Amino acid sequence: MNPASLRADAAGNRARIIQAARALIANADEVKLNAIARQAGVGQGTLYRHFPTREALVLEVYRYEVQQVVDAAPRLLASRPPLDALREWLDCLGHYGMTKAGLGSALSAATTSHDALSAETYGPVIKALTMLLAANEEAGTIRSGLAPDDVLLILGFLWRIDPAGDWRAQAGRLLDILMDGLRAGAPLT
Repeated sequence: MNPASLRADAAGNRARIIQAARALIANADEVKLNAIARQAGVGQGTLYRHFPTREALVLEVYRYEVQQVVDAAPRLLASRPPLDALREWLDCLGHYGMTKAGLGSALSAATTSHDALSAETYGPVIKALTMLLAANEEAGTIRSGLAPDDVLLILGFLWRIDPAGDWRAQAGRLLDILMDGLRAGAPLT
């Protein structure tokens, strides 16, 4: 179902279902679809019209989370200095990492192959990161010649942080170290 072609009330229902699923699935190993429908304030029939299977809903939540991270890059660059925009975007990526950790078992149950999903989401994330790195390189706030693929690979630590612990503080400390590394050798340091 193409969300762009939905009536306003149907689009609202779909958005509420995704928001309810984000909250419930990320915080529990097994969530019943009727609990998601109840949380979203819709009937089960409405939920199933938008998402005929649990897999379809879980995958849409994952796509939604990725899109939020991707959409944040140009918005942050428009409202903040490049270095601040990059750091805040990395914080968004950290939050996404925790959501992904929460969705881990649901994603595994939803699909046996993450290859297509990874391929679908990798490009937009790299494009957003490329935009942020280019703005910072142009501003002279980070070293030049950084490959977005390399930076994303380094950011893999975000997916290794224990979501049950104080993940925000740990992610913040680790992102501070990463930012120091990105700034090392920058023209304006």
